Amino acid sequence: MSDDTSPAAVLRKRLYWHSRRGMWELDLLLIPFLEKRFDTLSEEEQLTYQRLIEEEDQDLFVWLMHREWPEDPDLRHLVQMIVEHAETTDNTAYRTL
Repeated sequence: MSDDTSPAAVLRKRLYWHSRRGMWELDLLLIPFLEKRFDTLSEEEQLTYQRLIEEEDQDLFVWLMHREWPEDPDLRHLVQMIVEHAETTDNTAYRTL
């Protein structure tokens, strides 16, 4: 993370630390998505990501492991994007998280 103190950089730093869940499976899905895709999301999708990371770890785990989908259509769409990103991207660089 850089020393940039712009509002966008501060938001990214906050999102990064809130995306680190302490559960390796979640970290391996959320951190790469945040770093590689967040900036390309629409403003609405970015706000949905912020809502998503406020959810409980057990809910995130169930959703991101394909066991259930969120009832909220916006959260469901974002979870599907995260899962798709993880399934189509080489995340070996993140295995040491």
